[in-house]
Amino acid sequence: MRYMMLLKLDPSAAPKEPSPELMEEMGKLIDEMTRAGVLLDTGGLRPAEEGTVIRLSGGKQTVVDGPYAEAKEVIGGYCIVQTKSHEQAVEWTQRFLALHGDEWEISAEIRQVEEPAA
Repeated sequence: MRYMMLLKLDPSAAPKEPSPELMEEMGKLIDEMTRAGVLLDTGGLRPAEEGTVIRLSGGKQTVVDGPYAEAKEVIGGYCIVQTKSHEQAVEWTQRFLALHGDEWEISAEIRQVEEPAA
């Protein structure tokens, strides 16, 4: 089963840049996930201010470029894993979040990727 972790953070509470120590620990975890055959893809996202939101309502599209009105939480990154169970995806996500320590206000939403019908 494939799962996507949507990594959410409060942009006003997060450090501007991850520390070198965090990046080193993150590299170790990513290596471990790769060796375990779990990690399919991961990445950080550019700031929301550089993004664009396209909405469809009543058949009409609206395009809005960032920055957006005071976002309390933004998606800062993602990770796609392949695990045998939801519980395994939760365990990997907990390890990922634990690396961030006390400096970060971060959460992850885990969603199973819909597989095509056979």
